[in-house]
Amino acid sequence: MTFKNPEYLFLLLLLIPIVFWYIKEMHKSDASLQISSHRNLQMPHKSSKVKLLHIPFILRSLAIVLIVIALARPQASNSWRTESTEGIDIMMTLDISGTMMAEDLKPNRLAASKDVATEFILSRPNDNIGLVVFAGESFTQCPLTTDHAVLINLFKGVNYGLIEDGTAIGLGLANAVNRIKDSKAKSKVIILLTDGSNNRGDIAPITAAEIAKSFGIRIYAIGVGSYGKVNIPVQTPMGLQYQLMDSEFDEKSLKEIAAMTGGHYFRATDNTKLRNIYQEIDQMEKTKINVREYNKKNEEFYVFALAAFLLLMAEVLLRNTVLRRIP
Repeated sequence: MTFKNPEYLFLLLLLIPIVFWYIKEMHKSDASLQISSHRNLQMPHKSSKVKLLHIPFILRSLAIVLIVIALARPQASNSWRTESTEGIDIMMTLDISGTMMAEDLKPNRLAASKDVATEFILSRPNDNIGLVVFAGESFTQCPLTTDHAVLINLFKGVNYGLIEDGTAIGLGLANAVNRIKDSKAKSKVIILLTDGSNNRGDIAPITAAEIAKSFGIRIYAIGVGSYGKVNIPVQTPMGLQYQLMDSEFDEKSLKEIAAMTGGHYFRATDNTKLRNIYQEIDQMEKTKINVREYNKKNEEFYVFALAAFLLLMAEVLLRNTVLRRIP
């Protein structure tokens, strides 16, 4: 039995002054008769009415107790839970190089990736999720955490230009592996999202994938970008201008990375496909969670309210019948 509003139970303290007041009033109402001696008087036998004299007060006090309990909203809970889970830790590794500003995804690849990743994070409230970003270098934007509000705020702060431009995929993967390798979770996942080929850093993507494999980490690789030429904004002395570039990246390496670690490779050519990819990853990882839960709460206040009403009616009945006072 639990209470929805337990603070109302403090009202039971009001019974203390009520009881003291009643005792005081009963002493005041005692009749007295002065006689010279009571030696020859026998103690009078108490009538049944006298024995019932305190019953109305007791009934009213019990009714007050039941009304207070009803106000506190007692609830009965029937629940059972069968759970078989694997903890899942996810490290998101995001490319923030200049080509991620291409506008084949709307409003651009980087903004679309952040929006869809945020939806993915919100769909997994019980997982540890972290964020690594990379361009020419790599750093950890957020370590593994279940505080997803903080993670999402840090996601919003990710923009092009935070670090030197370039595409150090291997360095980004190695950083993510380092952050998740010591996790105690049974399932460890890296989601790599990039639109380029590795051209910076001292660690090759395949080497980073081999390290991930040795720690039992799966990599889901997402290649972002449509086919053909795309517009990429470029800052020039004349202001922001658009340059047509071929949307090409090293898909072969991304496929090899994913296959090596037991993950999958995906190609996102527009916002819808990117969202569908994250949903597919979400479902694949959820197959490792099997939770059977039932929880139902029943309101019980009406039982106490009804009992209080019956007690008050009994009090009224006694006062107007057996214990009726004649002026």
